[in-house]
Amino acid sequence: MIHSDHLKEIVALALDTLRSNKLRSGLTVLGVVIGITSIVGMTSLIRGFDESLRDMIRQLGPNTIFVAKFSGISIAGGQDFVALLRRPAITKDDANAIEKLAPSVGIVDTMIGQFENVQEPISYEGRRTTRQQIIGSTERFADVNSIQMQAGRLFTEGEVSRRRRVVVLGYNTYQALFEAEGIDPVGKRVRVGPYEFTVIGALARRPSTLGDQDSFVLIPLTTFKVVYGDRRQQGPGGVTMAQSAMIAVVPQPTATREQAMAEVEEIMRIRLRLTLDQPNDFDVLTQDAILAVWDQVSGATFLGLIVISSIALMVGGIGVMAIMMISVTERTREIGVRKALGARRRDLLLQFLAEAVVLTLVGGIMGIVAGASIGLAVHYGTGFPVSLPWWSFAIGLGFSAFVGIFFGMVPAVRASRLDPIEALRHE
Repeated sequence: MIHSDHLKEIVALALDTLRSNKLRSGLTVLGVVIGITSIVGMTSLIRGFDESLRDMIRQLGPNTIFVAKFSGISIAGGQDFVALLRRPAITKDDANAIEKLAPSVGIVDTMIGQFENVQEPISYEGRRTTRQQIIGSTERFADVNSIQMQAGRLFTEGEVSRRRRVVVLGYNTYQALFEAEGIDPVGKRVRVGPYEFTVIGALARRPSTLGDQDSFVLIPLTTFKVVYGDRRQQGPGGVTMAQSAMIAVVPQPTATREQAMAEVEEIMRIRLRLTLDQPNDFDVLTQDAILAVWDQVSGATFLGLIVISSIALMVGGIGVMAIMMISVTERTREIGVRKALGARRRDLLLQFLAEAVVLTLVGGIMGIVAGASIGLAVHYGTGFPVSLPWWSFAIGLGFSAFVGIFFGMVPAVRASRLDPIEALRHE
């Protein structure tokens, strides 16, 4: 058993040795610093992105079901992208059929314009925004997306059926045109591209990770079709893509999500005339399915980060071992004197091992500070979400201590096994 005073003495000797060779010690731990910096810095960014994305997905609602022509889940599953583009478009008629024929379905909303990338600048009394996403929806948009109103209201069923030119502003659009000036947007007339609309409301800010999620405006679905018509785009592989909607479904309070999903899938398969042996020609998404795909992506990303950082740590560890071997050679006579005065092999082993561990721990602390600083700089410079959990610091210190022990063991054993007589003769 090692006495605490003895351990303190060993650590003090290790620190004195490192202080006497500052430049060499600094160059030795450079690889460790780089490795720990990458672990902490990238972990803060990935973790922040992960938390923000999960908050954004949770805004969809735990029971909301989405029906789309295709989604990231199909792409992540390795399906051919051109084949996905050739899928039949989802229409308002599909949504009407689901609402009418699915007894487990309570709320149905149809959104259009998200995939066609319809964008227009919004202007009001000399103020003008950048190009904003134009989305057509029904009066159920807020119900299926769990979005709160910042001001005013969403359009009514009557406004949708009568194709009224009313608009609900996304938070960034509202902020740029009205909030900065302290103006109530409700009742004001704005221009959406060349068209004039009356503002009836503004949405609250949404959790956002994947770029700007609040630079958009909502108009009634029927008005969208009148103003923008049936837009067709030329896709990859020469595929002509018809306008496709996304359907959002919320089950009845008395029904389960699984019941509603089964009914929606059955109705869509019948409408698309799919036989029993044919796979779905559409995607049915839920919060859980989206999170499952993200878990795979984030897990692979984190594993890649660990592999890349491990390479830098291994290089740093080899540098530590090389410098410690040189240190053993340079201090051979000192080792001989210590052994002649009664130092045991264990004392020398612990001394040189402590030097290696202290060296890498100092590098680990420097790497943690640098990594956290990079994460915070990115956050304050770009607004990208970051998170600095305590376990990322613990991982950094743990890795650096392991590198010191693993790569410091060989020179420490070599020092402890030197013959005292031969060591004293060393010049």
